[in-house]
Amino acid sequence: MTDSADITLLLDAAREGDRSALDNVLSRLYTELHSMARRQLAGQHGQTLDATALVHEAYLKLIGRREAKFDDRAHFFAYAASAMRSVVVDYARQRLAQKRGGDLHRVTDLPEDVEGGLRLDEETLGLDTALTKLAAVDQKLAQVVELRYFAGLSELEIAALLERSERSIRRDWQKARMFLLASLKDS
Repeated sequence: MTDSADITLLLDAAREGDRSALDNVLSRLYTELHSMARRQLAGQHGQTLDATALVHEAYLKLIGRREAKFDDRAHFFAYAASAMRSVVVDYARQRLAQKRGGDLHRVTDLPEDVEGGLRLDEETLGLDTALTKLAAVDQKLAQVVELRYFAGLSELEIAALLERSERSIRRDWQKARMFLLASLKDS
């Protein structure tokens, strides 16, 4: 892991509008972001979206938003996970529109984890819709899902990042999963 104190100082400078500080943060954390993306896209052979493209697209989303301010490392990774989610969902929508004329089928399952990687199909689109509903109800739960699904972090890694206990993250994950499953079944 990268030295948290240096990252915090750079994030402070980036928050003040220093674009070079943000670039420095991204270059220091690039390996971690690329590793997250690679885990999430595992098994997606033959796709035009690879880990490098996902990180680069997420980077463009990160620097393209002037209002993006990162208080600390956890906030940065939460925002990066959200940016990756946006890229993956946009890619899945575009792919489905080209492949099937945009037809979607109902998704009623939510895997416990995504070790095999995200599927760039209706599953991701259904999850995105359900996750948007969850965020409106409880942003903290939605953040745990984003970090788990779209950043590929384990419960232990999320707990360390958010400075919470693994047990509380597990409870949040279970609550979020129940909400998402119910939402997917209702849609």
